Amino acid sequence: MTTAVCPGSFDPITSGHLFVVERCVERFDEVVVLVTVNPSKKGMFDVDRRVALIEECTAHLPGVRVDSCEGLLVDYLTRRGLTTMVKGLRGPVDFQYETPMAQMNRELAGVETLFLLGDPRHAHVSSSLVKEVARLGGDVSPYVPAPVAAAIADTLR
Repeated sequence: MTTAVCPGSFDPITSGHLFVVERCVERFDEVVVLVTVNPSKKGMFDVDRRVALIEECTAHLPGVRVDSCEGLLVDYLTRRGLTTMVKGLRGPVDFQYETPMAQMNRELAGVETLFLLGDPRHAHVSSSLVKEVARLGGDVSPYVPAPVAAAIADTLR
């Protein structure tokens, strides 16, 4: 069985993230969408809420499991005998940012990082921008799955 891990903070998951997960489902038997936790950052949603939203947004996809972790990402993969992670790239800046981490993960634990190009329609979308637009009263529904748009609206009421 082939398994890939798609890590990220997913605060919140965007349509761009979901595009990458959907592409992974076509290529791997199992896809773990992994919510990574940075205890020094306060997110819009707590980890349990992020996990629940991702589960709701990926319920239609076979072989997807959602989990969370703190600490080094490669430690999570190593403990589970996994060797492949997939990162979505919006453009060259993401590639420049992700490449050193991919090389370090390979050196630390033999974990390979595969890069998938994201959907060009969402190349400008990030979780940070979605939160900023939402906090300023803008409509984020074109950029996030419907359950996420509803959760954002509820949080900001």
